[in-house]
Amino acid sequence: MQYIMDVAVVALRILMPVYTIIIVYQCFAAMRRRRRPERPLVLLQDLDSGVKTPVLFWENSIGRSRGSDIAIDDPAVSRNHCVLLRRKEGWFINDSNSKAGTYVNDKKVNGRTRVKIDDVISIGNKDFAFKRGEEFHEELQSSWFFSKVSNKPAMKPYKLLILISLFHIFMCVEAVFCDGATDYAPAYICMGLLAVEWLFFIISTTALKRVGFELESLCLFLTGIGVMLLARQYNGIKLATTQLVAAVAGMVLFCIIIKFIEDPDRVDKWRLIIMIASTVLLAINLIFGRVTNGSANWIHLGPISVQPSEFVKIAYIFVGASALDKLNTRKNLIEFIIFSLICLGALAVMGDFGTALIFFGTFLLIAFMRSGDFKTIIFALVGAGSAGLLVLTRKPYVLDRFKVWGHVFENADDKGYQMSRTLTYIASGGLFGVGIGNGYLKYIVASESDLVFGLMSEEMGLIVAVTIAVAVATLFIYARSVTTRSRSTFYSISACCAAGLLVIQMSLNVFGATDILPLTGVTFPFISSGGSSIISCWGLLAFVKAADERTYSLKVKS
Repeated sequence: MQYIMDVAVVALRILMPVYTIIIVYQCFAAMRRRRRPERPLVLLQDLDSGVKTPVLFWENSIGRSRGSDIAIDDPAVSRNHCVLLRRKEGWFINDSNSKAGTYVNDKKVNGRTRVKIDDVISIGNKDFAFKRGEEFHEELQSSWFFSKVSNKPAMKPYKLLILISLFHIFMCVEAVFCDGATDYAPAYICMGLLAVEWLFFIISTTALKRVGFELESLCLFLTGIGVMLLARQYNGIKLATTQLVAAVAGMVLFCIIIKFIEDPDRVDKWRLIIMIASTVLLAINLIFGRVTNGSANWIHLGPISVQPSEFVKIAYIFVGASALDKLNTRKNLIEFIIFSLICLGALAVMGDFGTALIFFGTFLLIAFMRSGDFKTIIFALVGAGSAGLLVLTRKPYVLDRFKVWGHVFENADDKGYQMSRTLTYIASGGLFGVGIGNGYLKYIVASESDLVFGLMSEEMGLIVAVTIAVAVATLFIYARSVTTRSRSTFYSISACCAAGLLVIQMSLNVFGATDILPLTGVTFPFISSGGSSIISCWGLLAFVKAADERTYSLKVKS
């Protein structure tokens, strides 16, 4: 009997990499196949030439600039002249402090002004009739993989979840019979995990009537891998249970955020409150935070420890994104810059330079998406480089990480102890891994968090680990593609930046664990042990979900 079980476990180890690739492919294929054909929402018809310009987005910049969504070649039109936007109540236009002004039916626009079908919009020397999108008969093509419409039927959400549940059950079998010993504790963790997955699916698709479950399926897949990996680590049952409970909290936060940002104008009203609350949270962390692994970024509340910076990531996206007609106002810009400096400064004082680097990368993404100006990015990079040099001179332990970087085996028994063991055990795992719980990296400090990519590689194989990393990276491509159909630039910016933040965080974890970059001490999204981290990841995922046009189905008045 034991021989049969051993053969079955070995067979599972060989099967799992192929199974991982199939699940990841099916998740992203389903995201692609559930797209509607690209059609204009409304038209702007030039009354002089009769040319019809399709309006494709919920929010459209109009101006002389080539970067405008609707570019008008007219010297009387300002570079950023006005914004045409769609809301539940209908269509509106808002002048962007243009020189010549914007007019609707010969009345000058002052603030958001309602636009109805057949109204005449005057921009510079041009007059446009506002027409229905059905009058446009030309085909519109998209070059984005996820935006292309596929005629192939997508896998049903419940079938996809069955595949994911079976994968987690196979992980459970490996964990139960690992290392020649039988331990049924991981089976109880697996049963709890399956119950959470299916309950979340039922609530999302029935009670919340959510359209599409592919994105959530992918992240349930990643979350489950993280939970089951923990089940046979040192003190694993406690860690796995905590991780699962935190994941449930993250799913609740995911639902709350999606509901809260349903109205992008509501977000703008709360931006200042969110910014102040986050600043207070960072201040509390500075006062009461305890130093853990060189960083004072943890607050301990009895048996519970919380990392406030993880929740500030969500707030940072809230503050950085905004509706198009309010995005580039001076007040909005100043608030964002001040908040960025507060976050980066507080993290620097705490000594949490890994998280500070994630925030800075997100700042670059937001800055570029708001302005499209490479000069701003170059200036920020120069400033960050100067700050980095200052950190190296003031923080010896950070400098030590740079000194050992690329020379871990020369310091294998000293400062390169963690990294040398991680690289060795990654190599020992090979393509298919040694099996859940059979690895040796679990005996190294931070193997379940900062070095979890190494743990995945050793126990599940390099194929699985790389596939999971590619899956997280592809989230950014998906987010970028669906933003062309988003209802607001708030969704576009927040989705790209939330996905970008997850990719930056994953990259730092992977490259740090493989000595491509110095070890920064950040977690792998959805996989690493850490309650605050996984709650934050599910919260960030809500921004990507909200960018999908299907998330908020509504009828807009003409």
